[in-house]
Amino acid sequence: MASRLAPTVTPDTAFFWDGLKEHTLLIQRCAACRELRHPPRPMCPRCNSLEWDTIEASGRGEVYSFVMPQHPPLPWFDPGYVVALVELEEGTRLVSNLVDVDPADATIGMAVEVVYEAFDDGLVLPLFRPAAQEAPG
Repeated sequence: MASRLAPTVTPDTAFFWDGLKEHTLLIQRCAACRELRHPPRPMCPRCNSLEWDTIEASGRGEVYSFVMPQHPPLPWFDPGYVVALVELEEGTRLVSNLVDVDPADATIGMAVEVVYEAFDDGLVLPLFRPAAQEAPG
């Protein structure tokens, strides 16, 4: 049985999945208007340009929204997992899982940071955990 649903890698998304294998969170950026976009797609939704490049995201952000799916449970997920919409510091959002936190403690606005989870089939996913707190200076 698979441990995760495998993503569909296309010419428009290959850079993202390749970056994750290097533990780099790459976000697509329009070369014309500089708008960030995720998920990756061939045309800018703001200016319709087909030209794009990427930026390396910091991997830091905050939980914009989240849900704890209850039914039907997927056999490869432990009950109590959290699906989060994370707003990155750079301003774009992506859907992922929130890890290393009790689901009851998940909150909107929680500061999070990316962690990378590798699977046996070579898949690497960006997950998010509560951000490490900086010591007072």
